[in-house]
Amino acid sequence: MITYDFEKRGKQTLYEFLYQNIKQDILQNRLKADEKLPSKRTLARHLNISVITVENAYAQLLVEGYIYSIEKKGYYVSAIENMLYAPAALTPQSQRKKSSVKPSCFADFHSNSINFDNFPFSLWSKLMRESLAQKDKQLLQSVPFNGLEQLRAALADYLYHFRGMIVDPDQIIIGAGTEYLYGILIQLLGRNKIFSVEDPGYKKIASIYKSHDVLCKYISLDSNGLSTDELAKNNVDVVHISPSHHFPTGIVMPIKRRQELLSWANESGSRYIIEDDYDSEFRFTGRPIQTIQSIDTGEKVIYMNTFSKSLAPSIRISYMILPVHLMEKYRNTLSFYSCTVSSFEQNTLADFIAKGYFEQHINRMRNFYRMQRNLVIKAIHSCSLDKKVMIMEENAGLHFLLKIHTDISDEAFMEAAAKKGIRVSFLSHYFQKSENAKRHILVINYSGIETEKIEESIKRLAEIIS
Repeated sequence: MITYDFEKRGKQTLYEFLYQNIKQDILQNRLKADEKLPSKRTLARHLNISVITVENAYAQLLVEGYIYSIEKKGYYVSAIENMLYAPAALTPQSQRKKSSVKPSCFADFHSNSINFDNFPFSLWSKLMRESLAQKDKQLLQSVPFNGLEQLRAALADYLYHFRGMIVDPDQIIIGAGTEYLYGILIQLLGRNKIFSVEDPGYKKIASIYKSHDVLCKYISLDSNGLSTDELAKNNVDVVHISPSHHFPTGIVMPIKRRQELLSWANESGSRYIIEDDYDSEFRFTGRPIQTIQSIDTGEKVIYMNTFSKSLAPSIRISYMILPVHLMEKYRNTLSFYSCTVSSFEQNTLADFIAKGYFEQHINRMRNFYRMQRNLVIKAIHSCSLDKKVMIMEENAGLHFLLKIHTDISDEAFMEAAAKKGIRVSFLSHYFQKSENAKRHILVINYSGIETEKIEESIKRLAEIIS
């Protein structure tokens, strides 16, 4: 059983200390790839800490990719490629110099994490207490298969006012994370369907589809997003896209391409579009991008979103909106599945949205992340890096691209950055078809960077190509 001395945590919170220690054990190979971690309750009992502390630490490790989860089985250690960020093993000679060894990670521009300091803890606690006091035994009753009615109604109202979507609450299904909902969708649409994802793209999505034994193809992008020309050449039934803010390119799909995708879907009764709107709340310029779901007249779009980015990864609440005919099919064939989110959390979130607190939180976080982005860009312009890079897609969301004018390979740059305590990733690493990979383009995820470390982090990157 893994054990840590919490007396040594200093000013760190309990969950931060636990997260850092487990992370280091993974990076230093003390916890092996695919090794099962203790359950949240078991580890909490062993370390004499709360379950929520373990849950928060696991959630952070999960979102950063150090661990992965298997439904109903638990958490497992991910295989970390190349182990670039693990400090070298200490020899007897280096033990005497231990104090001079740099930390494994001073700043992490790789992980698409969020800032936890701005989570509205006091307000969330207040709403939970009110829910417990006012609803009492109602909270102990079973939840409808598609989620609490109050939450679905609050979501429908929010989507109408802030995304221009007309949705019946009965079309919404609440689930514990998008991974769970993807699994449900596969059962609903059928494992004989051929799924497709964007290339480059977020690799976890394809991994989830493949883990459910469905054929998954990779479709390349052009300057307007997923290529409809290449889509037409493949025998595909379902296409998974993120049109409002593609990760990692930052492309916003124009309306013409959206219409082309709808035309493709309408050519066959078996075709569907999964619209992943994961990061749409944090667009910094102009109005929110219109969803494909809102212009779909043929019941071809399945809309998905999550609160993992807008609130916190540990609030495992995601939702999908099914076309009317698919919702009817779901009701007839899959409604035996119980809702996987507790009524306590659903009631709290419903009040958080209905009383306007979610909108306020999004506005506050949007301002914070804009400040973070501006500080990173200012730091770039203020050092030698300025004349050697080009900033791209800085208005799209919680990351931007940084094209570097250098002959240093992506792999060598990443290794050099790791030695300076900076974790980075390149656009080339998100391509499945290596022949299409674009080199020398950093993906700068700035949302989780500690503000006081931004300037120093950029200076360290500049030193690599100075």
